[in-house]
Amino acid sequence: IFMLRTFYCSLSTMNNQLKISHLRVPYRKSNDIFDIINLKYKDPLLLFKSWFEEAIKCENVFEPNAMALATCSKQCIPSVRFVLLKELDENGFHFFTNYNSRKAQELDSNPHASLVFYWEPLKRQVRVEGVVSRASEVESEEYFQSRPKASQISATVSSQSEPIPCREFLDKKYVELENEYAAREKLPKPSNWYVPNICLYELTIYV
Repeated sequence: IFMLRTFYCSLSTMNNQLKISHLRVPYRKSNDIFDIINLKYKDPLLLFKSWFEEAIKCENVFEPNAMALATCSKQCIPSVRFVLLKELDENGFHFFTNYNSRKAQELDSNPHASLVFYWEPLKRQVRVEGVVSRASEVESEEYFQSRPKASQISATVSSQSEPIPCREFLDKKYVELENEYAAREKLPKPSNWYVPNICLYELTIYV
């Protein structure tokens, strides 16, 4: 992942105004009107699981587990990025990250977070709000060992939110680790890798 960051931006540098007011698509047909009485489940979490299964089966949904994660710093500055849902159980919504990443640092100081799933072909979105806790070291190790070896190498090489000199720098580190662990099926979990868990306290659906 490459990140371009600037701390000052002036829209006056744009020579031509970006015209977007005309962008509009018909959202629903007249015979496709939503009514709450037609919901399969009234329990929000059961409904989410049902919709998630439908999104998985829908061939036009490329990554059904992609979700926007919104966090906020101690200075009340919000940030959002897409991550992948890796597990959903009685403890909440699990995803993977690095202790050094901006999201991890913000969650450490302010554990309240929000997720949004958007399945465009199904015209559905779900917002999840909750408090984040860390999975145990044992659970994090289990999650890490469940990943393919190539993903383990990438996670070990990556220093999220940290600048790198060039792409070749990452490629070189990847090859070095690949050679170092060539005789092993798995890599040890990096000390800065963990599994945050969002414990749900509110779920909102949009159709």
